[in-house]
Amino acid sequence: MPFFGRPAIVRPYFGYRNTGRLVLAARALRARAPNWDRETTFAKLRTLFRHFASHEVAELDVGIEARSETGRTVEARCKTDREGFCHFDLALGAGWPLPERTSWETVTLRWINREGPQQVAGYVLAPGREQALGVVSDIDDTIMETGAHDLLSNWRRVLAQMPGERLPVPGAAALFESLGGGVAGQTRPATRRPFFYVSSSPWNLFDYLLAFKQAHGLPQGPMMLRDWGFDRATLGGKGHGRHKAAAVGKLVEFYEGMRFALIGDSTQADALAWAEAVQAHPDSIAGVFIRKAPGAAIGDEEQAALEAIDRAGVPLWIGENYDVEADFLRSLGFSDHGETQTVVEAARSDPAASPQVQAREP
Repeated sequence: MPFFGRPAIVRPYFGYRNTGRLVLAARALRARAPNWDRETTFAKLRTLFRHFASHEVAELDVGIEARSETGRTVEARCKTDREGFCHFDLALGAGWPLPERTSWETVTLRWINREGPQQVAGYVLAPGREQALGVVSDIDDTIMETGAHDLLSNWRRVLAQMPGERLPVPGAAALFESLGGGVAGQTRPATRRPFFYVSSSPWNLFDYLLAFKQAHGLPQGPMMLRDWGFDRATLGGKGHGRHKAAAVGKLVEFYEGMRFALIGDSTQADALAWAEAVQAHPDSIAGVFIRKAPGAAIGDEEQAALEAIDRAGVPLWIGENYDVEADFLRSLGFSDHGETQTVVEAARSDPAASPQVQAREP
């Protein structure tokens, strides 16, 4: 056990569960909790550098304990890999019904560092037992203006701007809030319809993206990010699409009977990913939203993918702003009893950017 540097901490990422399985990833690091409330350029750069230049802890023994409302307990252990990751996939057995409405539940992770036994709470999304529709969204240029098609400009923003300073896509927060159908739960509220985020961003950006969504009023949900390497598989456009399509496939298999609305944009091969998901799981995709991002034209390959989605009979919306028509929302399964009009009105609003705030867990 090293006695130099910061003590090992475990950072749990958001998990999710059904009645039989619970999935959660965590990472062991030597790092301090990020403080995004910085004013000077030097302080911002120092904070961002410390956050992105992670010091992973390999071979750390990490335990997890989950407890159901019926009193059942499940435990498991994991050794972190060379990048510091632990991937838990717990078999829950009987006694783990889903809640009446979508909610966040907690698990406990435990480990030992040089200061002694440690523990931290992890958060797990449990969709409501009657919930038939979920939302899967990209991040870059879908909810956050990044110019992801220009890698250099994108990383310039990441390395120079705090999460609350980043610009949200106009209308995204209002649309997503309405798509979520309101919140449930007093202690840890969640949107009625569960949200999941898939992105080609590295796991080092988890807390940054968490803070961004908190600052701009966007729903929280499990994020499926990537462990980056500087190779073609990570940086190539087709790698982005494969990662996103695979993530959707896992969710479809995990939540049998739930249908998903997929939201993306004209950068990073979202159209290709969503078309692949539609081809593999046509009955599980309720609809596809594609935002035409500034400076990122829809190419021939993306256009062919969008045409394939349309031929499959899956409702498809394409636009520059989140100005979504009522007929399209009805095709996704929104009711005509006020809910459709609420989403339409929200999509046509363009709220001012929210003030910067510190991120907090659900």
